[in-house]
Amino acid sequence: MIAYSQKVEDMACVAKEVNHGPAPIPEEGKWVQAKEVKDISGLTHGVGWCAPQQGACKLTLNVKEGVIQEALVETIGCSGMTHSAAMAAEILTGKTILEALNTDLVCDAINTAMRELFLQIVYGRSQTAFSDDGLPIGAGLDDLGKGLRSQVGTMYSTLKKGPRYLELAEGYVTRIALDKEDRVIGYEVVQVGKAMEAIKKGVNADEAIKKNTSTKGRFADAAKYIDPREE
Repeated sequence: MIAYSQKVEDMACVAKEVNHGPAPIPEEGKWVQAKEVKDISGLTHGVGWCAPQQGACKLTLNVKEGVIQEALVETIGCSGMTHSAAMAAEILTGKTILEALNTDLVCDAINTAMRELFLQIVYGRSQTAFSDDGLPIGAGLDDLGKGLRSQVGTMYSTLKKGPRYLELAEGYVTRIALDKEDRVIGYEVVQVGKAMEAIKKGVNADEAIKKNTSTKGRFADAAKYIDPREE
């Protein structure tokens, strides 16, 4: 029973005429008046960070009728966060987005990503807002591409020694190509995901790495090559 103060009890009743419900939001190609958690569907991404900002998380959820059916948890910058992601992946699926918002997802960066993602999806800002029927379960893997590896960019630089390319979308950088003035003009990369797939199929490791190594830029025109991790 709802308790009212005596001040409210003594007030005269005034008719409340307006009751048109919430504004409709776009969800998977439809306009929906979301009144309950089960009214929410969509696939979207959110990014979160921990209090000391030593790491970050990109979270992708595919929600159908309020329930998380698919989760992709990608983290960077903190070793402990990777293990938190493993636990969060078990926790998230099967929960409603409201449950997930109020569940400890182990790492603050993942919790923050969940908060940011929740705000997007309940306000109709999902990636599939205008896509008929949204995306099927499994669409989250499409973000990873061949070899199912996260898109990672890792660069290091000092004023004295300049930049070092360590990893790009193309893969793990093994050599940097420099011209006569020591400027970067290209690089050599190994597509780790594809190399590992080949190794799992029985291809010799050296051969798998060789077949999945390529060069970018004017690599062949370099005056010299350096290992970005050693030189």
